[in-house]
Amino acid sequence: MKRCGWVPEGDPAYLAYHDEEWGVPSRDDRHLFEMLTLEGAQAGLSWSTILRKRDGYKRAFANFDAEKVARFTKRDIDRLLRDAGIVRNRLKVESAVNNARCVLELDSLSDYLWGFVDGEPLVNRWKKLADIPAETAESKAMSKDLKKRGFRFVGPTICYALMQATGLVNDHVVDCFRRREVT
Repeated sequence: MKRCGWVPEGDPAYLAYHDEEWGVPSRDDRHLFEMLTLEGAQAGLSWSTILRKRDGYKRAFANFDAEKVARFTKRDIDRLLRDAGIVRNRLKVESAVNNARCVLELDSLSDYLWGFVDGEPLVNRWKKLADIPAETAESKAMSKDLKKRGFRFVGPTICYALMQATGLVNDHVVDCFRRREVT
């Protein structure tokens, strides 16, 4: 079975993530907030680090309930910075709480994010991993607008990774078995 080139064949967590989740269009606000948080946490780190800590993030961030996370206090942030189940970077932890507050300012995170692709997934036809860009015009526009709204850890590369992960864009390479399944 042919997969996208970024998937390490010997890592069951990566395989499950690619084969079951990555690139599947999501319109669920909680899942979108989860992926926004995880993609921001991943900045400068490997995705395998974040996958290994994903359950820790779910526990630490109230199963990604933005309303609950938005109420986190300095005391909660200090507690999270001692939690080995997540990446203990103050800026990343504070950005997750900040971003939850920003999410609550939107009518719908889903409607907002999907607006950058006119409500339909962008389907690309990349032949190999090296063809896939790190950012696009859409991710740059998303990043700029998110920052204007007060979101943090939302650069154009993070936004593009979010778009890929949540199916706003289908970047499975043309010979990957999942490409057709999520198109």
